[in-house]
Amino acid sequence: MNAGPGRPLPPATLQSFLAFDYGLKRTGVATGNRLLARASPQKSIHAEGQARLEQVARYVREWQPDALVVGVPFHPDGAEHENTVRARRFARQLHGRFGLPVYEVDERYSTTEALSSGARDADAASACIILEQFLRSLE
Repeated sequence: MNAGPGRPLPPATLQSFLAFDYGLKRTGVATGNRLLARASPQKSIHAEGQARLEQVARYVREWQPDALVVGVPFHPDGAEHENTVRARRFARQLHGRFGLPVYEVDERYSTTEALSSGARDADAASACIILEQFLRSLE
């Protein structure tokens, strides 16, 4: 379920991706594809629990991605924290519900980068950063 050092890259048959910047109250969403290695922000999800998963399901139906990408936060030193566990649980829920491959991406500083760029929707901008980082790792 992970992509990263020592882990296999997704097969070339996976071309389109839907990415999430998981948060307790809001979840950023972005779409992108391998060919262009670009991501586009979508409207962030402002829901929790089952309501969040229902909105994710709408995005999956609309975009029909080949795989999903979830940003997983860590402390600056790489240590895990509560939100690391929550984001990984979210990734497992997505895999179980939609049956799609789910790739985790270290999302340290993505929200800071999104805010510093002046993004109106920092969560969606962060999801774009996460997805573009993932897509660059495929090159």
